[in-house]
Amino acid sequence: MNSFELNKIAGAVLAGALAVVVVNAVADIAVSPSFPEETAYAIDTGEADATASTATAAVEEGPSLGVLLASADVSKGEKVFKKCGACHTVDEGGANKIGPNLYGVLNRAKGAVDGFSYSSALIEKGGDWSYESLDAFLKKPKEYIKGTKMSFNGLKKPTDRADLIGYLRTLGKDDVPLPAAN
Repeated sequence: MNSFELNKIAGAVLAGALAVVVVNAVADIAVSPSFPEETAYAIDTGEADATASTATAAVEEGPSLGVLLASADVSKGEKVFKKCGACHTVDEGGANKIGPNLYGVLNRAKGAVDGFSYSSALIEKGGDWSYESLDAFLKKPKEYIKGTKMSFNGLKKPTDRADLIGYLRTLGKDDVPLPAAN
C-alpha cells in the first residue's frame, strides 16, 4: 500500500469523526428542552393532609447544618473542592487565581484577601464567613449575594456543602467551634 492510499484512509476516518461532531453540535442546537418550574397539571383531590405537608417540609429541609457538619467527611470535601480548584487555591499564603485564596476563609471578613478585586456586592454584604453564610453562599452564590462576580452555580446537596465546609475548616481554622447539632 502506498502513502496516497494511507492518506485517503486517514482522511476518510477524520471526515467521519468530523461528521459525528458536526451532527452532535447541530442536534444540541436544534433540541434544547426547557422544563417548567411547577407541574403543569395540579391534581386537587379535595383533601388537605396536614401531617403529610409537615412531613414533606421536614424532608425538604433536611438535617440542620450543625448535624451535617458534625458528620462531614473531610476527604469527600477535598474531592468536592476540585470543582473550586479551577478558580481558587487553598495553600497558606498562596496566590489568588480567578477567585481569592481560601486558606483560613472561615470567620474571615468577606472581601478581605489583599490583592484581590472583589465585586462591590460582596463588599457591601459585609460580615464574616461563618458556617451559615458559607453554606448559603455555596448553595447559590448569585442568590446569596446578588451581583457577585462568582460564576459558579452552587452545590445542591447539603452533604456536599457540609463536606466542603468541613474541608475548608481544616485549612487554618479548625479551632472554630462547630454550630450546635440540633
